[in-house]
Amino acid sequence: MMDNPANHLNASELELLARGECSGEELSRIENHLTECSACRDTMCEMETSADWTAEILPVLRQDAFGETCDSSGSLGQASVLQLLGPTENPDMLGRIGPYDIVGVVGRGGMGVVFKAYEVSLDRYVAIKMLHPHLAESGAARQRFAREGKAAAAVIDDSVLPIFGVDTWQGIPYLVMQYVAGESLQQRVVRKGPLELTEILRLAKQIAQGLSAAHSQGLVHRDVKPSNVLLAGTVDRALLTDFGLARAADDAAVTRSGVIAGTPQYMSPEQSRGESVDARSDLFSLGSLIYTMCTGHSPFRAETSFGVLHRLCNESPRPIREINAAIPGWLCRLVEKLMAKSPSRRFESARQLEAILTQAVAHVEQPDATDLPIELQASSKLRLLLVVGGPVLVASAVFALISWGSYLRGTLGPAAELRPAVQELMPPAVGDGTDVLDRSDETNWDSPVMDSLREIHETASGLETHSKHPFLRQDDK
Repeated sequence: MMDNPANHLNASELELLARGECSGEELSRIENHLTECSACRDTMCEMETSADWTAEILPVLRQDAFGETCDSSGSLGQASVLQLLGPTENPDMLGRIGPYDIVGVVGRGGMGVVFKAYEVSLDRYVAIKMLHPHLAESGAARQRFAREGKAAAAVIDDSVLPIFGVDTWQGIPYLVMQYVAGESLQQRVVRKGPLELTEILRLAKQIAQGLSAAHSQGLVHRDVKPSNVLLAGTVDRALLTDFGLARAADDAAVTRSGVIAGTPQYMSPEQSRGESVDARSDLFSLGSLIYTMCTGHSPFRAETSFGVLHRLCNESPRPIREINAAIPGWLCRLVEKLMAKSPSRRFESARQLEAILTQAVAHVEQPDATDLPIELQASSKLRLLLVVGGPVLVASAVFALISWGSYLRGTLGPAAELRPAVQELMPPAVGDGTDVLDRSDETNWDSPVMDSLREIHETASGLETHSKHPFLRQDDK
């Protein structure tokens, strides 16, 4: 059927479907076409099984399975899936899949549809994630679906959405998972904007805990993002989900060059380049997720996925406190460390991060009883300069710089080494005067101290410039 090429779906339409970015009406049209057109189904399968990087990126740049809600009638175009349901004796149910009565459709994505179901034998509600029928013939799609079930089942932790089983219905695979009545973290951020500090820390701590459990099993999640975190209960319980991209860190399919898998806005630089990844890649993604909770949007944004990847690899995100001044400097430093371009500059493990966040939560809740984690405090050199010496020591340093200026002005080496040494003593934003450094007790350093630090920085910068360009006019400095 549909032999006329003019009637076939074009590549952009198939890509939108694979990424889960179609509107409801558009999705219904495309799904109905795929139901009737074997040529387009073959094209879709080829797109998902080809050897180049599109084989990985097209199925995964999609909307989360829980990200788009619908009513129980399946009004967003699940006709092809609903037709697969078996009969049920309960008139209040849509149909039946194996031993499960289907209550309604709760979400959809590029890979499948998620149902709310009732398991009669155990008297409980579950979530059933079924692969889209038009992807059932795709070996890559079926492998990913099976991988998600096996990976999630291997990770037992309170912060990971549990998988109850994997089965098939009329030849189409499905997963049986815990049903979560709450929203995703992505939906929470869209609804509320930037979150409160305590909420950010508690959720980040639980996600780090889930990653720690996955990493202990040798798995790298590779798709940590807000839409893959479900929030359950009145007191938020974060559940990490969607292990469809999870692989062993030493899996050759992950480490081969040129393959990209993940969501551009949240993947690490090394992941975006198709390089070898380990657990520290997930830490970068978690840093991006925390950035989103702090600011209300992802750290790297552009009109296209390729634009996002370019910014991810070559630029730093806008400072958090320029967007949300309520976020303390020490949390900004934590995010900056997580999002370091080089994996070696990030935290060592999710377990270490979990411990740091646990103490940070306790500090925020009871600052007098619990110190801020040492990893989040200002450097020891800066604390010595500002706490022990205070303004007097800073003023002495400035005087010493001026006194030795005649020597430094004519010597490139000492002047070139001076400014980096001074910069090391200062918090990242002191040099440009756009921020202040927070004490661990939430108060700010006295402005005279900060002014003195800036004067040191400016003087050192001037001396270095003069040593490199001794005949530069004063007006040009």
